[in-house]
Amino acid sequence: MPYFMYVSISGEDKILIYQMDPVSGHLEKLNEVVSAGRPAPLAASPDRRFLYVGRREANEISSFSIDHGTGGLSLLGTAPLESDPCFLSTDRQGKFLLSSYYNAGHAAVHPIDASGVAGSPTIEWLATGTGAHSIQTDPSNRYAFVPHIDNRGGPNAIFQFRFDPATGHLTPNSPPRVAQPPQAGPRHFCFHPSKNILYFSNEQGCSITGYNFNPSDGTLSAFQTISTLPAGFQGTNSCSQIQISPNGKFLYAPNRGHNSIAGFAVDAATGQLTALGQTPSEPTPRAFSLDPQGKFLYSAGLGSGRLAAFSIDSNSGRLTPLETYAVGADPMWVLITEL
Repeated sequence: MPYFMYVSISGEDKILIYQMDPVSGHLEKLNEVVSAGRPAPLAASPDRRFLYVGRREANEISSFSIDHGTGGLSLLGTAPLESDPCFLSTDRQGKFLLSSYYNAGHAAVHPIDASGVAGSPTIEWLATGTGAHSIQTDPSNRYAFVPHIDNRGGPNAIFQFRFDPATGHLTPNSPPRVAQPPQAGPRHFCFHPSKNILYFSNEQGCSITGYNFNPSDGTLSAFQTISTLPAGFQGTNSCSQIQISPNGKFLYAPNRGHNSIAGFAVDAATGQLTALGQTPSEPTPRAFSLDPQGKFLYSAGLGSGRLAAFSIDSNSGRLTPLETYAVGADPMWVLITEL
């Protein structure tokens, strides 16, 4: 089955489409699609038939159909937004599009119609707090989390919600927040593929925190925090995204400032993380992605306009540089899918 990569180039108002060789990791550029208004976050539907794009300057969401033969995108529709979205995800059934709003301090839920178009008005437009940075539902599709960073007045907390998969409504869970140590700043998160565990990247804390997830009530409890930086580093840094390999063996998070990808081994029994070190990458690695097999990692340098490709050692999890690709000004998201 072919693998396709989509990269939003915010500074040039376009989305790049690549085909990825699943054996070598090599990328071949196939096409690019105009997407005016600084495209940034991307999300694919669970059946991979549709791609959703948040256009942060236009304050709109665009819905595209995906051609499974060519990876090509066809615009289906747009929906207006109250503010600029910094993260998109669908619920586990692909019936709703969830979004978070750093500047507006809100979380939202849009309906997705039978043709795959995310529409308006919103089902939910919830005030949470400045720095709302991501939102996803859990595998059961009954709970959702919205982390908020500790910057510009952000509440430095993870908001916990109950999610109604029939209506798309969000209601605060009990407790409604998971408090954080000062200057932690939870930003993005990922689910362990086979355990009731979530991992959050901490933007200001330059660290990863692992949480046990209680599937009966949708609440989180922290069990470990580990730094993404080498000992003794004194420069300015912040963390961005986070991903775990499909087999659950390795976890990665970029450092913006140190300009590296921090790697971790995941204990098969406990989910505890052990640092593998940092691999230099393109300047300001805001966006990155693993391929569906967890064999390759691609990191976009916001400061360089280049995309760095790495192979992942299946035994050690360590990264080996492969190729670098010029992609354009302000690459903001990397999404890889198997069609």
